[in-house]
Amino acid sequence: MERIHLNTTPIFVLSGLGLLCCCFGGLGVIPAGIAFYMANNKLKEAALVPENYDNIEGMNTAKTIALVILVINGINLLYTIYSLATTDWDVIIEQSHEVMRQYGYE
Repeated sequence: MERIHLNTTPIFVLSGLGLLCCCFGGLGVIPAGIAFYMANNKLKEAALVPENYDNIEGMNTAKTIALVILVINGINLLYTIYSLATTDWDVIIEQSHEVMRQYGYE
């Protein structure tokens, strides 16, 4: 019987995208969450009949990386929500106008 190779590429790509999106207020929680979910499901399938699957170690690594990036994005998202909830909206708008003036957009 031919062994099924677990493809880790989509998980690594989504995790990388999640790491890049971390800079946007924790929005990387979406691709990182999808990557973690995909890796977790594949590992559950492989756990049923492990002798039929190849690259289980690689999938475990991909799942761990997705989880770390998911946690980083989750913390960043919570901090962003906290900042928006506790800072006066006028201060946020003024800061954004100041940045725009610095770069010559206003």
